[in-house]
Amino acid sequence: MTGGTSIHGLTGKALVYFTTIFVSLGVFLFGYDQGVMSGIITGPYFIDYFGNPSRAQVGTMVAILEIGAFISSLVVGRVGDIIGRRKTILYGSMIFFVGGALQSFATSMTIMMLGRIIAGVGVGMLSTIVPVYQSEISPPHNRGKLACIEFSGNIIGYTSSVWVDYFCGYINSDLSWRIPLLMQCVMGALLGLGSLIIVESPRWLLDNDHDEEGIVVIANLYGGGDIHNPAARDEFRDIKMSVLIARAEGERSYAEMFRRYRKRVLIAMSAQALAQLNGINVISYYAPYVFESAGWHGHDAILMTGINGITYFLSTIPPWYIVDRWGRRVILLTGAVAMSLSLCSISYFIFLDIKSTPVFVVAFVMIYNAAFGYSWGPIPWLYPPEILPLSIRSKGASLSTATNWAFNWLVGEMTPVLQEWIKWRLYLVHAFFCALSFVVVYFFYPETCGLRLEDMDSVFGDASTAAGTPRSVGTPYLGGDANEVGALLPAAPGSPVPSLDLRASRGQFGPASAIPNLNIDPPASITDGPSSRRGTVSGDGPNAGNGEGGVSGWLSRVGVFRSSSPAPSEGGAGKYAPLGQREDH
Repeated sequence: MTGGTSIHGLTGKALVYFTTIFVSLGVFLFGYDQGVMSGIITGPYFIDYFGNPSRAQVGTMVAILEIGAFISSLVVGRVGDIIGRRKTILYGSMIFFVGGALQSFATSMTIMMLGRIIAGVGVGMLSTIVPVYQSEISPPHNRGKLACIEFSGNIIGYTSSVWVDYFCGYINSDLSWRIPLLMQCVMGALLGLGSLIIVESPRWLLDNDHDEEGIVVIANLYGGGDIHNPAARDEFRDIKMSVLIARAEGERSYAEMFRRYRKRVLIAMSAQALAQLNGINVISYYAPYVFESAGWHGHDAILMTGINGITYFLSTIPPWYIVDRWGRRVILLTGAVAMSLSLCSISYFIFLDIKSTPVFVVAFVMIYNAAFGYSWGPIPWLYPPEILPLSIRSKGASLSTATNWAFNWLVGEMTPVLQEWIKWRLYLVHAFFCALSFVVVYFFYPETCGLRLEDMDSVFGDASTAAGTPRSVGTPYLGGDANEVGALLPAAPGSPVPSLDLRASRGQFGPASAIPNLNIDPPASITDGPSSRRGTVSGDGPNAGNGEGGVSGWLSRVGVFRSSSPAPSEGGAGKYAPLGQREDH
């Protein structure tokens, strides 16, 4: 199985775009669940059925989804590392389906809330693992574009839910709110079925020593289905090197994550927190309330919300084409300015309460949503997975997504109360956070556009895989005294010893690596037997075939790692176990 026939008949761009669009159903569900309640909570049949609930009760019912999402997003990082990205997507969609069914057939507010919290568990799993999966299958030159396409799926879900609410509002029975809730079950079932056919993340496969399946997936994504394609084999080597270095580092606990990568984790968390504090869910969850406060009422308020949803979706399209040209920083900065000005204008016109207030409020809400959809909507989902190293990517993404859900809950819970309490001043609070976002991005967020995931260490200067590396054949000369025999390479930024970042630029390492006897070449052919390797050692040297060979043993010998970080045990851990990715499945 070494030829060019790919999994499911797709290779290259076609496979990447197919997978991107399909997993976007995961964030579609997230968006749908955000928007579907905005139209339901103002419907007369919903209000009558649940006994005219107060604003506080409505806020709790809407926001309780975030509690389930928060809990699951903290756990799912570890789950995704153990069972893989595909299975995590499958289980997340199944849980979401159950929660959606409970909401659809709820007979009391208690059952409705139970359904919301269960659906939240599913949404939390999907909103955490889908961006990680997306970043791991995307080539660096258009990783931003693919992440923005994925986010557009979220807004399509939101907009679809609003229009479903609008048209179901003409139904004169309880079906006016049950049908919109039931629709989310259909999409959850589709995603669950689709998770059975999409490819597994190649980085997860190599991290778990499924090298044969890894090279097949990499070849299909980047090499036209040919496992001998040079680009695919180079990608395999780069990922495998990163995996082996991370494995030699040892423990991947949350404490270790904060110790080694504090700046990255805090940036990832702040991006998600600010995205929520910037006020988007004031509109997403309670748009009809906003429009009612501006003078639109009943069905007209939902109609305005639907029109706003269309402009919201359209605003997510330009980032497809500019995010990998302009970069992440420019988009975030300009978006923060536009959002802050829009929120100030909304507040001002609601305060004036003049005849033209409804028109101006709708206009500035649309401008605000467009600015968010172009900037702080997609980028905070793209940024965390791409700046976090593979060894802690799932955990870090879990933490950043949990931050999103925590602030999502806070905004969702407080908005109805604050709308009654401080009225037009609420929008000034979120305008302040938009201004704060500008300052934080300007001073603390580095640009990551076009960089490979394995190259982010050079941006942050926090690589913990520094090792004193003697100059030798195959090791590029980066400066210093060329006549000094055995000179060490200059120290990388932030490194305590003269070092070389082992995850530096493409092409620096290959079969002729400076690491003695380390074999990081992909399999030359695909067999049916166990052939995966945990960084196997070639040659007849004294370390061949034992735990002291390869990258871990070599790094230990040069004094980088102490005995507390032993080389991984060989045992049977490196054996190839089919995961359903073969071409003949």
